[in-house]
Formats: sequence, C-alpha cells, structure tokens
Amino acid sequence: MKKLLVLTAASIVLLPGCANVPGSTAGLGSGDFSRAQARQVMSVQFGTVQAVRAVQIEGGQSGAGMAAGAVVGGLLASHVGTGRGQTVAGLLGAVGGGIAGAAGEKAMTRTAGVEITVKLENGQALAVTQAVEQGEVFKTGDRVRVLTGGNTVRVAL
Repeated sequence: MKKLLVLTAASIVLLPGCANVPGSTAGLGSGDFSRAQARQVMSVQFGTVQAVRAVQIEGGQSGAGMAAGAVVGGLLASHVGTGRGQTVAGLLGAVGGGIAGAAGEKAMTRTAGVEITVKLENGQALAVTQAVEQGEVFKTGDRVRVLTGGNTVRVAL
C-alpha cells in the first residue's frame, strides 16, 4: 500500500510536465512568437518562393513521458509475482514503461512542417523549415516576407 501511494504521488507530480514539453514543436509556425520575441525588432526581407516541400518536424523529449511511463510500468508490473520476483518485475516494468513513455512523448510531439526555399530580392537563396500554420499555404511564386531576429527565422505571406 505504501509503494502504491508513493508511485501515485510521483505520477501526480510528474504528469503535468507533459502539458508543456520543452523542445516540443509547439510554436514553430510563422505566427508563433515566444514571450521573449514580443516587442523585439526583427529584420524583414522580401523574396519569392522557389520551392515548397512537406516535412516532419521530430518531436521533443522533456523526460516527462519517460518518467510517467516508468511510474505506470513499475506500478503495473509490481503486481506480478511474489517476494524478489515481484521486485524484479517492478523494476523491469519501470524500465520498459520508461522506454515506452519516452517513445510515446516523442511521437505525440511530432508535427507536420514545411520547408520553404525563398529567393530574396538581393539574389540570395535560403531555405526555412517551420511548422505548418492553419490557413497559410505557401506556393511557388508567392511573394513572402522573411523575418529574422536573434536565432529565429520565419517565412510569412
């Protein structure tokens, strides 16, 4: 009973971390700005879209999925066997659950993206990969703005 209470408490503490995963792809579209980017100067260049390619932006891993999976896996597997066998089963369940949880978190945070190749007015060509933004569809020949500030570059119609 004590083990169940500890594992339940740990899952309650760790699971909220899944809601906002650092390194996830949330906020990678042309209209997404971090709090730090608000009210900051960005340079703007104009150009023409030369090519558009659909891509997948890989998901992030904060460790919350692994931790939650380990808690659940350990809790479920600890009910298998008796004595030392039960302890070993709990440990193996925690390891397996952690691996599954990490893979699940990565898969859940994967998102559709687009690679946009732009030829700027100065003749320079560049490619920018960003998340697909609803209602914003880039086509070859579109006139676009390329916004650059800090370590961030985005393409916008």
